[in-house]
Amino acid sequence: MLLAVLLLGTGVAANTFAQSRDFTMGKWIEIQSAILKELGRSYVDSLPVDRMEKVGVDAMLSNLDPYTVYVPEEEGDNFQMMISNTYGGVGAIIYKPELDGGVLINEVYENSPAHKGGLEPGDVILTIDGESVAGLKVSECSSRMKGTAGTEVHFLVEKVRGGGRKELTVTREKIHLPDIQYAGMLDAKTAYIALSGFTSGLADQLRSKLPALRRQGMKELVLDLRGNGGGLLQEAVEIVGLFVPRGSLVVTSKGRSKDEDRVYKTQESPFDVNLPLIVLVDSQSASASEIVAGALQDMDRATVMGQRTFGKGLVQSIHPLPYGGQLKITTAKYYIPSGRCVQIKDYAHRREDGSVGNIPDSLTSVFRTVSGREVRDGGGITPDVLLKRREYSRIVYALAGWQVIEHYALEYVKTHASIPATDKFHFEDYEDFVSFAAKQEFDYRSSAKTYFDRMRDSLKKEGPDPETLALLEALEKKVNVSKEDALRRAREELIPFIEEAIVVRYRFQKAGMEIRLRYDDELREALKSPRIN
Repeated sequence: MLLAVLLLGTGVAANTFAQSRDFTMGKWIEIQSAILKELGRSYVDSLPVDRMEKVGVDAMLSNLDPYTVYVPEEEGDNFQMMISNTYGGVGAIIYKPELDGGVLINEVYENSPAHKGGLEPGDVILTIDGESVAGLKVSECSSRMKGTAGTEVHFLVEKVRGGGRKELTVTREKIHLPDIQYAGMLDAKTAYIALSGFTSGLADQLRSKLPALRRQGMKELVLDLRGNGGGLLQEAVEIVGLFVPRGSLVVTSKGRSKDEDRVYKTQESPFDVNLPLIVLVDSQSASASEIVAGALQDMDRATVMGQRTFGKGLVQSIHPLPYGGQLKITTAKYYIPSGRCVQIKDYAHRREDGSVGNIPDSLTSVFRTVSGREVRDGGGITPDVLLKRREYSRIVYALAGWQVIEHYALEYVKTHASIPATDKFHFEDYEDFVSFAAKQEFDYRSSAKTYFDRMRDSLKKEGPDPETLALLEALEKKVNVSKEDALRRAREELIPFIEEAIVVRYRFQKAGMEIRLRYDDELREALKSPRIN
C-alpha cells in the first residue's frame, strides 16, 4: 500500500511539474505575441520584424548551449554543406581584395571543374555570366559561381601570367571536400591518415584506403585527429568498427526523452583488429573525434597521444520547422564504452553573470578501460602519452590572421611558372617575403611589446614621475623592433607555412600536407614514444 502511494505521489508531482512548465511556456508565448502586436500598432517607425524575430530566437537559444541553433530556410544549403561537405559549384576558393575590383582565385581543388576549366591560383575573375563583379561582395560572387551540377558558368578572366584576358566556360559539378586530408606511408612500415571532419561517407572512404596501405607495407597506423572538430556520430562508430570486433559497443546516448536513448555497436566486419594504432589528438579534437579516440582508448585498442581534447559530449539532432527552417538541438549526452561522458562545460548550471564553467575535477569520476587502466570523465580525453604542442610567436598568428602568407604565395606564382618536386622544394627567397610582408598591414608586435604597451599606458594614466618616464623610454627602445627585423627573427617559424602555401598553389592540398609532415615534430615524437598495445 505504501508503494502504491509513493508511485501515485510521484505521478502527481510529475504531472504537476509538466502542467507548470506548459503554463510558463504558454504565458511567455502569449506575452511575446502581445508585445509584437503592440509594437506593430504603436511603434514610431516600421518594424524590421524578420530581423527582430531572428535575433530573439538566437538570443533565446544562446541561453542553452552553443550547439542548439535555428537554421532558416535561406541558410539550408550552408547547413547541408556542414553535414556532407558537398555543394554544387566549380571547386575554387576566392577572395576579393577590393570591393570595386576583381575576384582573385586563391586556390583550386584537384580535378575540380575550375582546375579542368583552366582557372589557376592568381587568376582574376572580371565577369561572371557576363556581369561585372565590381561592387559585389565576395559572398555574392561565390553564390553566382555555385549552382546545380551540370550547368555552365562563364568567366572573363585576367590570367595570372602574361596579363592577357581570356573567356572560360566551366561546367559545375557536385564538389565534395574530402575529410581525408592525407593517406600515405611515413616509412616502410608506418601508415598515416589525417582526418579533418566526420561527414557522410567518411568511413567507407577510409575502408577503401586501408588495403592499398597494407599492400605498401603498413604494419602500424597513425590516425591523426588533431584539429578535427567532429561531425556525424554514426561515421565515428563505423570508423571504430574498422579496428575492433563486430558487435563491439562504441557509444551510448542518453537524453531527456527515452527516444533519444540509443546504443551504437559496430555492424560491419573489421579491417584488422590487431593492427597497432596511434591516435593523435589535441585541444581542438572534439565530438566525433573524441568518440573515436575515447572508444579505442577504453578498449585498449590504440595509444592516444597528444593533448587533452576539447570535451564535447553532447549529441545534436535535426528537427524540421515551419517555412523550411530547421532546429539543430542538443538531445542527448554520449557515453563511451567505459561509461564516461567527456563533456567539460556545464551548460545546465550557469553563473550569475551567464557565463559557463567547466565541471570541476572534484566532481569527476574514475572509470576503467578493458585492461583496468584508470580514465576519468568530465573533461575530454586525456591522452595515454602527453606530447608537447609547438608554440608559435605572436607574429606567426598575426600573419595568418591577416592572410599575408597566402597573399604572398599568390604573388609568388606570378613570377614562378613551376617549382621543384615537393620533396625537393625549399623556400630560399626569404628576403623577398620580408620585403612583401613589411608593406602589408598587420600587428607585428612581439608579446613583450604588447605587455609593455599595456604597462606604459597604465602608468601614464597614473601620472608617473620624470625618473619613471625615463626608464619607460629606455625600456621601450629595448623592446621596439622594426617590422623587417621582427619578420627576420621569425624566419624558422615561418618557412614551413610559406612552403605549404606555395606548393598548394601548384600541387593542391595533398602536397601541402607533405610539407606539413616534413616539419611535424609532434608526430616524430609520437613515433618514438612507448605504446600501450
